[in-house]
Amino acid sequence: MSLSPAAQAIHWEKSDTSRIPFGVYTDEQRHKKELARFFYQAHWCYVGLEAEIPLPGDFKRTVVGERSVIMTRGQDGQIHVVENVCAHRGMQFCRERHGHKKEFVCPYHQWSYTLKGDLQGVPFRRGVRQDGKVNGGMPADFDPKDHGLTALKVAVRGGVVFASFDHAVESLEDFMGPTILGYFDRLFNGRKLVILGYNRQRIPGNWKLMQENIKDPYHPGLLHTWFVTFGLWRADNKSELRMDAHHRHAAMVSTRGSAGQASGQASQVTQVSSFKSDMQLHDPSFLDIVPEAWWGGPTAVMTTLFPSVIFQQQVNSVSTRHIQPDGHGAFDFVWTHFGFEDDSPEMQERRLRQANLFGPAGFVSADDGEVIEFSQKAFESKPQHRTLAELGGRTVEETDHMVTETLIRGMYAYWRKVMEE
Repeated sequence: MSLSPAAQAIHWEKSDTSRIPFGVYTDEQRHKKELARFFYQAHWCYVGLEAEIPLPGDFKRTVVGERSVIMTRGQDGQIHVVENVCAHRGMQFCRERHGHKKEFVCPYHQWSYTLKGDLQGVPFRRGVRQDGKVNGGMPADFDPKDHGLTALKVAVRGGVVFASFDHAVESLEDFMGPTILGYFDRLFNGRKLVILGYNRQRIPGNWKLMQENIKDPYHPGLLHTWFVTFGLWRADNKSELRMDAHHRHAAMVSTRGSAGQASGQASQVTQVSSFKSDMQLHDPSFLDIVPEAWWGGPTAVMTTLFPSVIFQQQVNSVSTRHIQPDGHGAFDFVWTHFGFEDDSPEMQERRLRQANLFGPAGFVSADDGEVIEFSQKAFESKPQHRTLAELGGRTVEETDHMVTETLIRGMYAYWRKVMEE
């Protein structure tokens, strides 16, 4: 896919990715190339959790990139993902977000499909008999086997469902790489998942900004009053930043310190404006944190799987965050909060309560949506400028501290490799 002269005019000030041109976020033609190369080729994208479609006939409508797809459970119990585009005239035939069906029927001309996408019914396929003769109908060589819904390749691991339009994509395990796979398996460790609820928001910013946000350990202890004041995520917490070999995926790992109490580098922490030493909770149950055996030490692990999803463990709150692009300047962000079948009623309530830290109006996450929106406004107004991502140097490497933007530099090193080849 070639780019217009304006789109090709992007300028990197240095040979590395420590200074990111605003044009990376503002050009629609470049965005379409991103969709093709990251969402529709050579990558696995998140589509949902097995627990969302527990019974044969259950389905969930979602997206891969900007393409509408449907995750279904067939009558044989197998999970399928098909594109929500009728093979006849291209209509997006499924409108419900979740449901249960024996088949899919396009309302336009009533073409019907099995749950795995096979075409099974075409009205008037053999024409209509009128005045002793047959009129119309499909050509004699029309074969329903050639006109099913577009089926995506599917991979399921730990109750999480991924799909790809590219049937030659590498295995899901190779796509993650051993380091990130280890953090994935830590969270999705074989226990049956239970859906607790959803949040959905539209953020007027480029989709990559959310990947950046969750690869950025610099801002949480500065932007988020909740995090720094109650010790959930602070610069002086024990931490590590890990990446896959391509630097596209990452895990930010943190172990909570004393809630709101200064220690170590505390003089620096207590001087940031987001630290509120006098802040108290009217309901202290929000900090009713109970360590779980599967944590293995860290109290928070934020895993970004490029390009489509974030897996969150923040103390007892666990969720997936699905990035759904809509043009270069907006994306939908869908949170799926879950627990585990063996959770006690008290733990399930705790997970639900702590989930209020996150989502569109979360005590923490509302801040992120706002800063992304205002960043995008600036990018659009000054497209020839650039951001700085030089904290911690200009190299790309794993670290055992948070005072760095290495994960962002790593992601854009991968972005350049794929987009500029």
